[in-house]
Amino acid sequence: MEINNIFENLPVDLSQEVIERIAFNPNVRVERIVSRGHITPEGFWYDQSQTEWVILLQGTAELQFEGESFVRYLRSGDHLVIPPHKRHRVAQTSLAPVAIWLAVFY
Repeated sequence: MEINNIFENLPVDLSQEVIERIAFNPNVRVERIVSRGHITPEGFWYDQSQTEWVILLQGTAELQFEGESFVRYLRSGDHLVIPPHKRHRVAQTSLAPVAIWLAVFY
């Protein structure tokens, strides 16, 4: 067993959002996501078959859900559950500090 720190060993190249699987089994997947100003491409919506619980550990972000006329502003410590097939997109992530997410899919 190795001890790791979610805030250390951040990717140097953040030209693209970085998604790292840190734990998983057949029913659950845990990912660290590091974003620096990244957004979901215009017109694309995530449509996942699993429930996602996500917490923003550092930085800020904005999530938009299909059919809603507003965005949800997240700051460090904010978390939410996204039901399966609830179409959503990332409308904004902070540049500094970078946004660090922890996402659990089940």
